[in-house]
Amino acid sequence: MANTAKLVEQLRALLQLTQTEISIAQTRITQARTEAVRRELSQNSEKAQRRAELIAEALRDLGGVPDVLTPAIGRLIAGFKIAGEAAEPLSEALLQDLQLEHQLLDRARYLKVLAQTAEQPKAARLAERLITAHSATVDWLTTVLAEEALGGPAALVSTPTQKVASTVSRVVNLPGRFAADRVNRTVDSVQQNAENTRGRLSDVSDKASFVTGALRDVVLAGRNASLQRAERIARRDGDRKTAEAVHETRRELGVLDSSELPIKRYEEFSQADAIPAVKKLQTAADVRSILAFEENHKNRSSVVSAAQTRVAALAKEAVGVS
Repeated sequence: MANTAKLVEQLRALLQLTQTEISIAQTRITQARTEAVRRELSQNSEKAQRRAELIAEALRDLGGVPDVLTPAIGRLIAGFKIAGEAAEPLSEALLQDLQLEHQLLDRARYLKVLAQTAEQPKAARLAERLITAHSATVDWLTTVLAEEALGGPAALVSTPTQKVASTVSRVVNLPGRFAADRVNRTVDSVQQNAENTRGRLSDVSDKASFVTGALRDVVLAGRNASLQRAERIARRDGDRKTAEAVHETRRELGVLDSSELPIKRYEEFSQADAIPAVKKLQTAADVRSILAFEENHKNRSSVVSAAQTRVAALAKEAVGVS
């Protein structure tokens, strides 16, 4: 009897968490980068709804009729979570999604042992189904996070508010990181050679001012020209890190010249030629270069989808997901 009571308790918890999962899944559909991802998310939402029905059915079989509050509580939790994402980058939202899926997976595993102990084969089979489903979702979310960590393109795109949160974070932190890195290296050099203290600290100030000035130029008129000029000056002065940072900004904005792309003469490629060429790229950075250029020029959906698929493959390799 005690084991059955625990089964009912865990089924109620799983039902509430699944309702939260359903609401979040429906929100993520609107963030799909491609139509293929949108279809996949829609199917996953339907499957989650089916899992909720099976859990409710299992509850009834054990005499624990689902209460009307459980679905409402699940949706309410999802509502709070989604509202809270407005001030967070996409990565934080995905990490919370992953945390939810791990909780569902762990509870499903616990449910399986409880069901086996209580000699409830139907509940055990349900637990196995849940384990399979949530294991797959954990792998998928892990891959999407890896795509984001690689710089994208990820299967999901940020909402407008998430983009603002991410941009503000980068604008606030990046200049500080550049300055801090130079300060650290300069102080280390000063400790080795005190005579160069004044000159090196002046160098730090000049470099930090340069980055700040370059960012100011980006905000003002002539963004693209300013970025190109900033990169050119940095390379002329031998400041490789700053040049690479500005180049990466140009890459993300999709304003690289066609001659700078990793696929030579890409602007002349037809859709049939572009897709296999994108699939051969070996780094996420190269894929981002092509994707940004593609989205700012021809914006062919099949090519964009191929780019996202390629990054997904690189992300799975990075995190060891098969």
